[in-house]
Amino acid sequence: MKTTATFAMGELLYHNALASEEDVRGFKMEGEAVLSFPLGRMRMENLLDPKLGQQSNFVFWCPEEFPDNIAITWEFWPIREPGLCVFFFAARGAGGEDLFDDNLQLRQGPYDHYHHGDINAYHISYFRRKYESERSFQLCNLRKSYGFHLVAQGADPIPTVADAQGPYQIKVVKWGREIHFFINDLPIFQWEDDGETFGQVLKGGKVGFRQMAPLIAEYANLRVHRVEKS
Repeated sequence: MKTTATFAMGELLYHNALASEEDVRGFKMEGEAVLSFPLGRMRMENLLDPKLGQQSNFVFWCPEEFPDNIAITWEFWPIREPGLCVFFFAARGAGGEDLFDDNLQLRQGPYDHYHHGDINAYHISYFRRKYESERSFQLCNLRKSYGFHLVAQGADPIPTVADAQGPYQIKVVKWGREIHFFINDLPIFQWEDDGETFGQVLKGGKVGFRQMAPLIAEYANLRVHRVEKS
């Protein structure tokens, strides 16, 4: 692994406390979920029975369009296992359309709508506790879509719910071809997209949170800053 680059936080482009229903007005839910704010932070859980498999999972999109060269941060608390979290970023239609363009295919939560539909995105899966194999050897994964291309991995330092304290500060830095992922400022992985092996480098676009049932988790203080590399 290369030495992690240093990034200086610049202008704050967006801040959402995720503390109330009013804060997420305008967000877009794909699939069915229950949102609540019992502790002044956004709690998400599935509405549908986990026995339905992928149908019970969901994605919650922030409506803002962001530029490239940014750092995205949020606070995370795991509440109930099993399950899995995914964060999408640089998400757009495959032809460069806005993610919510009416001409794009309907997305309702199943994973293949996001990696083999008509959108492009990078996505990081973390707190992967859905399956026994994930719980016994805990990793964070970076994938690129279109496709299901696993491009980077790193150890997940977040403990199981029984021992989790929280909040855990999650940070994604997207700098041109480079992607860096941190938890509590600990570097987890970094990757440079060559723009050829799995298609062109993705820039700009929207961000969103995905959960796999029956996970319950909480989120707060979604922030997006411009960054400068040093």
